[in-house]
Amino acid sequence: MNARLRVTAGLAVAAVLGGCAAPAGFGPAMERAGFASVASTSRSATGANAVWLQTPAEIAANSEQVAAIVRGKTISADTAVQVALLNNRALQAAYADLGISAAEAWQAALLPNPVLHLGVLGIGSPSLNGYRVIEGGVAASVIGLTTRKQRSRIAELRFRQAQLAASADTLRVAAEARRAWIEAVAAFEQSALLGQAQEMAAAGAELAQQLGATGALNRAGQARELALAAELEAQRARARLDAQLAKERLTRAMGLFGADLRYFVPDALPPLPHLSARENLEAEALAARVDLAAAALELEAVAQEYRLADRTRVLSDIDLALGVEVEREEEDGAVESAETVGLDAEIALEIPVFDNGAARLRQGEAAYMRAAHLLALKAVEVRSEAREAHVALVGAHRIAQQWEERVLPLRRTIEEEALLSYNGMITSTFDLLADTRGRLDASLAAAAARADYWMAEANVTAALYGGGAVAPAGGGGEGPAAAAEPGH
Repeated sequence: MNARLRVTAGLAVAAVLGGCAAPAGFGPAMERAGFASVASTSRSATGANAVWLQTPAEIAANSEQVAAIVRGKTISADTAVQVALLNNRALQAAYADLGISAAEAWQAALLPNPVLHLGVLGIGSPSLNGYRVIEGGVAASVIGLTTRKQRSRIAELRFRQAQLAASADTLRVAAEARRAWIEAVAAFEQSALLGQAQEMAAAGAELAQQLGATGALNRAGQARELALAAELEAQRARARLDAQLAKERLTRAMGLFGADLRYFVPDALPPLPHLSARENLEAEALAARVDLAAAALELEAVAQEYRLADRTRVLSDIDLALGVEVEREEEDGAVESAETVGLDAEIALEIPVFDNGAARLRQGEAAYMRAAHLLALKAVEVRSEAREAHVALVGAHRIAQQWEERVLPLRRTIEEEALLSYNGMITSTFDLLADTRGRLDASLAAAAARADYWMAEANVTAALYGGGAVAPAGGGGEGPAAAAEPGH
């Protein structure tokens, strides 16, 4: 009777076919793999620093830093953006997705694990000392080994897409914070101007009542002044509500709560800057937009997957095992000295009888064409958004400049001349109040136009780098308002 002991070794096969190359750029030490490019994009586009918080100690230190920036302080737009990048937990979740993608790329770069097979036959046979045959083997996938580099390349492309997605999330959070700051400050400025108009209307209403008591002003005239004062009071109440909501949106964008809510924003938006020409905005957007770069990577990744599908169209997997076979003979319980040593080779492959890979190949072709069309569409959209943002910026600056450089000076002149005429008893008090209200109305329109400009300026950054849809222009003209009391 014969007993055989066979050990089949595939580890040597894996070493020969796959080499011992370690995945570059990934590993246990790369806890923040890929984040450097995200932080660099953030600094270039917003001037603010992004952070990836991974430990309770880092979170605690970051909270202290945020508190030092905002508590009891009047914050600027840049400060609001910086706090949002430091404190937004949705952003930290996006960075965690980046870490997951890095781990997946690391996993794809590793050699596939070998498969160990063990078997015992003839258990309990007394003539063979408890067993008849022991078989063991270690096998490796040939297809998995030979396509490892290509699969690793695809995983690397997906990881680079994850980097761009994290950058897009960072830019989106920054844009939302800047826009929320603009809306909040514009609200306070509008409310302050409405407060001045309300005071004027209240003075006119009081004068109308006094004149009505003496019979110098009829009931229609009195009602007209009282109605104006009541309307402005309602508008002021609406302005205060809008201010509270605008500041709460800013607070939410910055991720603040508790004691950090004790912060302030300026009473008015910055003055109009000098507008420099930006003729190459479209080309800049094509070079810097993160979503366009992500679409280009998607096309490349789909192309790599299509080549891989074509390469494995017929044979999707081959298992190969090599080893040695040691055979010994036993006769009546005694082990004979003769042994036979032989080399074994086994191969296992899928027979493509029903699925020859044509369907997978067709799917890859369709996926490639879809990615190509989406890339072309994104390029068209990027160009259009850049042009739109530039037109809106130039137009908003021109409109705001018209209000501030022409309309407001004329209104001030009218008000000053009306005051001189009133002091000379040439015009009535109501004429003076009407001219003052005209100047205040012009100031409200100028403030709204200035808010439109700063919103358009924020949209230019979004059009250049990405990170969210461009906000519609002209929103400031609706009159966002805020409370004029201190402590806003």
